[in-house]
This record gives sequence, C-alpha cells and structure tokens, in this order.
Amino acid sequence: DEIGDMSFDAQVSLLRVLQEGEITRVGAKQSRQVDVRIIAATHRNLSQAVAEGAFREDLYYRLNVLNLSVPPLRMRRDDIPLLARHFLQRCARSLRKAVQGFAPDALALLSAHGWPGNVRELENVIERATNLAMGELIQSADLPLETPQRPTLRAYQPQPAQDLSSHEMHAIVAALTSTCGNIRLAAQKLDVSRGGLYNKMSRFGLNAADFRER
Repeated sequence: DEIGDMSFDAQVSLLRVLQEGEITRVGAKQSRQVDVRIIAATHRNLSQAVAEGAFREDLYYRLNVLNLSVPPLRMRRDDIPLLARHFLQRCARSLRKAVQGFAPDALALLSAHGWPGNVRELENVIERATNLAMGELIQSADLPLETPQRPTLRAYQPQPAQDLSSHEMHAIVAALTSTCGNIRLAAQKLDVSRGGLYNKMSRFGLNAADFRER
C-alpha cells in the first residue's frame, strides 16, 4: 500500500525479490525461493516520481505490468452502502458489539458525503460510529459528518473535451442528467458497464456529483 512512499532501500529490496524471485528472512543466513504476485497501490503519479528521481525507474517498469485506475469513492456512490456494511460487520465482530446495520438517515448521510479520504476515510468513520452506537443501528448522530443542505438543482456546464468524441461526451452528459447522476441507471441507458462508464467519465473530466440534486 502506498508504494510511492517507499524508501529507496526498500525499493532496492523489493526489486531484488521481483528480479531474482528470492528473499532472505530477518536473521537468516540463506535465501529462499518464493513465488509471489505483487499488487501495489499508490496515490502518487509514479511516472512523474521517476522523472523527478524520487522513484526507481527499474522498479517502476517491473511493477507497471497491469495498471488499474480506481475511481474515487465520490464517483461510485452505489458502492458506499456495500462498503459501509462490510466495514460495520468487521468492526462489530472485532469490538464485540451487537450493531447490525444503519438507520435510514445515517445511510443517506453516508451516501451524500464527499469522501475526500476515499475508502480509508469511510472505514475510519464506520469504526468510530460502531464504537459510539448504543443500539443495533448506527444513527446519523453517531457519524462525524455534516448533514447536507436541502438539494437544489444545479445546471451542469460540461468541460471541453480534447481529442475525444464530443458526441460521446454529450451522450454521457445526457444520461447522467436524466438519472440525476445515478451511475448504475446511466450505464444501463448507455448500454455499457459501470466500470466502462467510470473510465469514460474520467477521460472527459465528468463527475457524477455534478449531476445530482444539491
């Protein structure tokens, strides 16, 4: 996790594992062969870090075999209830609390939040709420989040696309507008997968939150 923050010494060690397929345990005198697959995550632009000398170029190309770009949580709000319930189950089991779910207003508050800290922020919020909950359901008062103001519809002005099809962009804008930013319904209208729609929105600089009522 956050491989872009790894020290140069650690980068050298990891590169050796990837190149030679072996490790030396702490305190051991002999190395041993390992067969592993590395999945690395980072919030940094590693290619830029390589250009600036902050990340080893050879390790970057060893790692960059398959690149997966995960949209921020605010662009996949349909995932918020699923992730929240997952974290709740795990925290309740760890803390030995009989919390089983969320009150409707609490779930609505979670879905409306902007989540600048993405999934990690959501996990921390759920852990705190599980600690504070007094009953079987987490209430909105248990969440350290501000209640959003009453919605008002805001017109969306699309950003100009560069070297991309304006027809495709306008089709996506129309679908998001008609569904008030609901990714699942918009994807159905466009006959594409949710992941495909996220990718297209990212290319055009579109944000689902801009199409929702505020």
